[in-house]
Amino acid sequence: MRRIVTPEFKNLDEKIEKSLRPQRFSQYIGQKKTVDQLKIFIEAAKMRDEQLDHVLLYGPPGLGKTTLSHIIANEMNVSVKITSGPAIERPGDLAAILTNLKENDILFIDEIHRLNRSVEEILYPAMEDYAIDIIVGKGPGARSVRLDLSKFTLIGATTRAGNLSSPLRDRFGVLLKLDLYDVDSLKEIVLRSSDILDVSITENAAVEIARRSRGTPRIVNRILKRVRDYAQVFGEGDIAIENAQKALDMLEIDELGLDQVDKKLLTTIIENYNGGPVGLDALAASSGEEKTTIEDVYEPYLLQIGFLNRTPRGRVVTQKGYEHLGRTFMGNSNFDALE
Repeated sequence: MRRIVTPEFKNLDEKIEKSLRPQRFSQYIGQKKTVDQLKIFIEAAKMRDEQLDHVLLYGPPGLGKTTLSHIIANEMNVSVKITSGPAIERPGDLAAILTNLKENDILFIDEIHRLNRSVEEILYPAMEDYAIDIIVGKGPGARSVRLDLSKFTLIGATTRAGNLSSPLRDRFGVLLKLDLYDVDSLKEIVLRSSDILDVSITENAAVEIARRSRGTPRIVNRILKRVRDYAQVFGEGDIAIENAQKALDMLEIDELGLDQVDKKLLTTIIENYNGGPVGLDALAASSGEEKTTIEDVYEPYLLQIGFLNRTPRGRVVTQKGYEHLGRTFMGNSNFDALE
């Protein structure tokens, strides 16, 4: 099912994100603590005329990890090579990428937690010593040859920092967590994006779109383009609060950003498991969703808004979740949330 409120990257997002992507920190909105730290680290590296230390960006999808890698490259005045963990299938693939990097270049690996272990081991000496060891030949005549690399910065991005091996995680000098955005920051993103798209929008309409965007810039830009379409067909092209609300209702995105899939997940726990607790395997089987999708896509936002809780025995729908769905909360003696 294609969901407009999914924070996962979809092919249709490529054109949207490329046209709306900020190029400098001065254009970047939100994540103030992360940006302030990066500015200091980048300025210090430039003053020493050195490459930036390796950076790990982690947090839910759609928050701008790829965008930040481009901004870092622009601020450092270097090139950036973009790839992903699943795309690097063999050690030779990574060796080819590393040997083509120039001095102080940036290598961005998205979904770095999905690297093959044999590929990951090539990264260890590359990150520490800026060299890689390759095997030349086969059998008794095979020998190891060390190739020196240009000094580079690795930026790794992951939605599941806990899945990174300790040896890899420990080699990153800078670890930065990206958090879901607040409504004010998302409103500013809507106003900036609408200006780039040459769409007139009222501040109230921008707030309405921001409120329903699940704290995620990728979703807010995706919704903005669909609301723009509605305003062009049923209005005069300008986005006011009235046609913004009608467009969002048509898209079945409620006032908190939940769609039918979110409500189905909560309803499944309520109706099939008396509100929980329910284990992830059972929930995935009964809802028809993948375990990783539930953990990485649905849960972060439902946890943040207080509709779902994790307990030692499984997932539990909270009283707020019941009330939002119009259900009567009967209490749950097993509601013992993890700290």
